[in-house]
Amino acid sequence: MSDRLRAVYGQLLAVLFALVIGAIIILMVDESPVKVFMTLLRGAFGDQAKIAGTLLQTTPILICGVAACIGLRGGMFNVGIEGQLFLGGFAAAWVGFALPLPAGIHMLVGLAVATLAGAAWVAIPAFFRARYNTNEVVSTILSNYVAVLLTSYFTIFLFKRPGGWSETPPILPTAYLPELFSFSRLNWGLVIGLVLALAVAWFFRYTSKGYSISMVGSAPKFAEYGGVNVKRQGFLVLLVSGAVGGLAGGVETLGVHHRFMEGFAPGFGFDGLIAALLANGSPIGTIVTALFFGALRSGSLLLEVETTASREIITVIQALIILSVSAQVLMKRRGDSTAGERRWKF
Repeated sequence: MSDRLRAVYGQLLAVLFALVIGAIIILMVDESPVKVFMTLLRGAFGDQAKIAGTLLQTTPILICGVAACIGLRGGMFNVGIEGQLFLGGFAAAWVGFALPLPAGIHMLVGLAVATLAGAAWVAIPAFFRARYNTNEVVSTILSNYVAVLLTSYFTIFLFKRPGGWSETPPILPTAYLPELFSFSRLNWGLVIGLVLALAVAWFFRYTSKGYSISMVGSAPKFAEYGGVNVKRQGFLVLLVSGAVGGLAGGVETLGVHHRFMEGFAPGFGFDGLIAALLANGSPIGTIVTALFFGALRSGSLLLEVETTASREIITVIQALIILSVSAQVLMKRRGDSTAGERRWKF
């Protein structure tokens, strides 16, 4: 069996394991797992409006997943996508309500500024990783909290809509991301996410630069001997990953909420990271896994209406998937390390 098929089977087993444990937990709260899972399916794909709702939830997860894939391919574990999404979302909102521009141009400028905001936010962890070899996992995780609190401060104390909730003024209609259907808020952000995933997959598969990035991620010492500046490459990979995370926030602001508010996109960055891990860093595979998590989010809206199960069962299933995938990664690394020791033992 090839390594790729083995990885796919491993990820499917991780999902199956999570669903089985989730079913046991559902039984413990005196509910039928079959009923719960069928409710999830109907809530996600029951009619065209529900399908559109699932795709709407999938969009930010997909773009955040592509951001995570870029980092993973370059050997960088960007756990700060949630913070980059928040900064990008706020930056796009500011452009939307503060800078009157012609239609079309306004939207493009908003997305561009969101992308720059995401890149700028990850630049600090990227610099310390490249200059001092600090652990980017810790620094990007910590940056999430700062980003969420910083955007909350801006929203409440500097740009709060008069007489409203903790939200900015609405963006101008010229900055709206066009909707795909009249009956749903599903917008062209989905197209952006799909094109981005395909473009990133093509880049890594068919370009020399993409190959060198993948080589840095899989064998940094070998890449360094081959003349690749590993530190500079890692810095740029984190910047691009953060930029795509910021783009996800811009899409969410300009296409869905049309303003920035506290907690406007909770958990999308982390869901995207899980989707990328479950897809083994493949942008194409992330399309499928993002749809899976989007369906879980969308379908869970019916759970507390038609069953006695809580929506939090979805969080439990996601956590179990994380544990399963993490266990596989650790086992693979340990196996690779053992194989390496055997290979160099005389």
